[in-house]
Amino acid sequence: MINFGNNPPIDEANRWRSALDEFVAENEQALAALAWGLLQEWGDSQDALGIDLKPTPHFVRCSRVAIERLNRQVNRKIQEILGVLDGYDPEAEVVAIAIGEGQLKLIYFQPEPSPPVCFEQIEGDLDTLIQQLEERMRDKF
Repeated sequence: MINFGNNPPIDEANRWRSALDEFVAENEQALAALAWGLLQEWGDSQDALGIDLKPTPHFVRCSRVAIERLNRQVNRKIQEILGVLDGYDPEAEVVAIAIGEGQLKLIYFQPEPSPPVCFEQIEGDLDTLIQQLEERMRDKF
């Protein structure tokens, strides 16, 4: 029986997913700024922003080639992630891949304001923003 309005208990193996959801909600505009800024820095790359939670939370660059290789290794079970990466609009949406506890979690949201505007509003540079967000992640996890 499904009991609407009540969230199921979070087991220890998936606690990181809940903490990550909270982190994203609390830092939506900063993550949008980071995603846009890194995209500009990477140029025409099809790489994606990643969040690796081990050994301590930090940002990584996920190459398209590595994601495709992983998809083949897991019998195409992450094909949807490739589809989202192919179809999202970086000027309006943010996509990132979180890596934790031997699992992946797709992060997708549409920030207000848009990622380019969030990037224009940050104080400092990308390196400073990365350091601030990684510190917040370490506090959260």
